Amino acid sequence: MSTFTIVIIVMVAVVAIVLLLSLFTISKGYAYKHEVDPLPGEDSNKEDNQEEKEEEK
Repeated sequence: MSTFTIVIIVMVAVVAIVLLLSLFTISKGYAYKHEVDPLPGEDSNKEDNQEEKEEEK
């Protein structure tokens, strides 16, 4: 085997490994469940609404 053939085989292997790791990372990123924190005013509004409903009863 010539040096050129060995270099080509190694480069193809490196490209294949990088491609597989990239696809794995992308699929793992899409599988992540994102959560959004509520706005600070929303919590107090919910509590106020619950208190008003209880007072109406």
